[in-house]
Amino acid sequence: MNTGNPILEMIDSNAEAVATNTIPTGLISADSHVTEPPHCYVDYIDPKYRDRAPRVLEESDGGDSFVIDGMPGAVPMGIVAAAGKNPRDIRKGETKFADLHRGGWDGKARIQDQDQDGIVAEVIYPSVGMVLCNHYDTDYKQACMWAYNRWMSEEFMAPAPDRLLGLGQTAVRSISEAIEDFRQLKEMGFRGVMMPGNPGTEEDYDHPSFDPLWRAAVELDLPLSFHILTSRSDGPNSVGKAGERASTHRGPAQNASQALLKSIQDIIGIFVWGRIFERHPDLKVVCVEADAGWLPHFLYRMDHGYKRHRFWMKVGDMQRLPSEYVSENVYLTFQDDWTAFRMVDMMNPRRLMWANDFPHSDSTWPWSRDLLKVQTTHLTDEQKSWILRDNAAALYKVARP
Repeated sequence: MNTGNPILEMIDSNAEAVATNTIPTGLISADSHVTEPPHCYVDYIDPKYRDRAPRVLEESDGGDSFVIDGMPGAVPMGIVAAAGKNPRDIRKGETKFADLHRGGWDGKARIQDQDQDGIVAEVIYPSVGMVLCNHYDTDYKQACMWAYNRWMSEEFMAPAPDRLLGLGQTAVRSISEAIEDFRQLKEMGFRGVMMPGNPGTEEDYDHPSFDPLWRAAVELDLPLSFHILTSRSDGPNSVGKAGERASTHRGPAQNASQALLKSIQDIIGIFVWGRIFERHPDLKVVCVEADAGWLPHFLYRMDHGYKRHRFWMKVGDMQRLPSEYVSENVYLTFQDDWTAFRMVDMMNPRRLMWANDFPHSDSTWPWSRDLLKVQTTHLTDEQKSWILRDNAAALYKVARP
């Protein structure tokens, strides 16, 4: 049956698997999002920046968008909260905030959304905050991120902190400030930190001056997350140093979405080739929403480059192969990536974490359980439990009943 919804079509064409395959109860989504409400930044930001705080404005098509001072374009509500819609009905604009899933900004309502999809806990990222990661003004960015942190802590997470697992944000203006941010976020109950793809410092993350920050993350037991669309070279969110649009893809706009994996692969490379994992073997990095089916080949290329070219490239000897560092220190989240499930035996299954991406347009909600029954028929019960629940529970210290 051609419904226009590929998820429902896959489920419908695999009715036997849906009826017979079992998946564990108590799923954990390792990557979900909030839809920041209109008052999030205006009410919680440092008064110095209140006049410039991100805010919701009505577009010419009648839909609502978040407008961020100093950033090109806007964040349309139509694709930020399109979970459960037929792809034919998804609109970039023409959508009012009042028509969105209430669970996108109301923690109590979010629990009902979780229950509908068989979810017992979610690791929750921002939506507008993703775009803010690329703002050129680090002072403004820091003020916005801390407005978000306060709103998350005081409003959204408060109804169910054991099920609404928020990640805090920092602009990384300096290493010393970021360390203090880590400490405050830990005290506020955040389970990890969502890092901007590019720090607000002159040095990049592979510079040895960042070692105290990585030590702090380990000591505080805070996993560090890097999400797609949060690097300056990242597709539609890419900007220049003056805040201008700086397209980094060739050809039609859809080609930008194909390039989103590159920024995440760059992050992995920085941490491996920069010897960060070698110096900090207990550091945990989470690469978010970039899928995982590509990883086996990526690991092969890293090891090939190391074995074949490290001498003339002056890489030097490493204590372990690059693939070993990735397999131990890097977690990957994915939602509707059936290739990742097919490649499980070529990766470390203890570092794969499924997600439903609610309420974004890529979300598998509210059909996640039936879709997973289709995609996991070849996995053992142990592998299914690891990927769909236990890996995230262990990483984020989720209490299991």
